[in-house]
Amino acid sequence: MKLKRAGDSQYDVELISRDGSALRARVGDLEVAARFIPDSGAGVLAGTLIINGRRFAISGARRKDSIIVGVGPASFEFKPAESGARRHALGLAAPEITAPMPGKVLKVMVQDGDAVEAGQPLVVIEAMKMETTLSAESAAIVKRVRVAVGEMVDHGAVLIDLSPPPASSNSGSAPRGL
Repeated sequence: MKLKRAGDSQYDVELISRDGSALRARVGDLEVAARFIPDSGAGVLAGTLIINGRRFAISGARRKDSIIVGVGPASFEFKPAESGARRHALGLAAPEITAPMPGKVLKVMVQDGDAVEAGQPLVVIEAMKMETTLSAESAAIVKRVRVAVGEMVDHGAVLIDLSPPPASSNSGSAPRGL
């Protein structure tokens, strides 16, 4: 996922890889390795980001077309760097489906290997007697379903891993940054 800071073309951020709590990102021309430790029980995406031994308290929230990130007293708004068609051509909008809050898995509507389309419902969780349906943000292949019906999950838990869909025959180049 590649993002640009809203109103500022100087800063762009690209998530290169994520393996558990370990992250690799590119900020402008600089590649950064970090660890993210989520706060358990937080109602929003919140936690500690560790970069070169320094700890930063961060929080984040998704809006319709942007991501708001707070670091200490500062906040930043990021938007997708490419248009929807370009982003789709390069791969996934989100490589994982995560629990937005602690809850219970009510339904899993896909299996490993299934092809899914943008907007397709994947899993339903229940929290505080309300059901939340989580859907694919872009076309993808279900790489791995990590949860089962009836399972309790924590906020931020990875429910489903996704991989990019097969490249179409009229695509002119390989995806960058993968």
